[in-house]
Amino acid sequence: MIGVLAAVLGAGSSPAHAGGEPRPVREVVGGTVAPQGKFPWVVRLSMGCGGTLVAPRVVLTAGHCVDGTGATDRIEVTAGVSDLKSRRALTARSVSVIRAAGFKDETRGDDWALVQMDRVLHLPVLPISPETIGKGRYTVMGWGQTREDSIKQERRLHYATVPMVPDASCAKAYLKAGVKLVRDEQMCAGDRRVDTCQGDSGGPMVDQDRRGQWVQVGIVSWGLGCARDGYPGVYTQISTFRPAIVAALRQLQ
Repeated sequence: MIGVLAAVLGAGSSPAHAGGEPRPVREVVGGTVAPQGKFPWVVRLSMGCGGTLVAPRVVLTAGHCVDGTGATDRIEVTAGVSDLKSRRALTARSVSVIRAAGFKDETRGDDWALVQMDRVLHLPVLPISPETIGKGRYTVMGWGQTREDSIKQERRLHYATVPMVPDASCAKAYLKAGVKLVRDEQMCAGDRRVDTCQGDSGGPMVDQDRRGQWVQVGIVSWGLGCARDGYPGVYTQISTFRPAIVAALRQLQ
């Protein structure tokens, strides 16, 4: 799977976070290297998370990837390339952040944030979907690890198709690990062959609408390991938070 699913549970019983420096981040397992230009709106954040351009100066990412709401210049954004070492990469720096007001940690929901940048990036933006389209399979992407035991994240963007997992079976699995799924705020996808992993947090789960255009339906949030049998990746469900995200976006434009 590709390396975009960020915050994941570690080998122990508590979740590992994808945002801070001491926290592992997730990437995609079982994925394919993305050719240049295939996903022009996906970005890499300097704390080791992914994100998407939802406006020319605003990135949508996971709440656990940032420290909170307020002014900050600590986040560097790399955009416009599949290869992070490419000379064609565009860079910007954060100006301010709005994190979901109800966020406590990724397992308890409200796991989204917006990062305002100091410059406009002249790249396509990704619409956020008002509904979970529900075709049963979604596309995820990131620069995270491609194996749970990998010691490094990836230089090139990877992507993969992940099968959706019903809320009931996902909730039952994680309850065994001591974590209660927030069903109206989270969605699950992936299996033992494909999943997001450390370094993928904050990146997008996308689908194509009736016109064939990419739209974002989820944000890589957390999971138990990477591609572990019976423990799919957990994603923030965009449709639940779309009104709040749109309202916060208006404040930053």
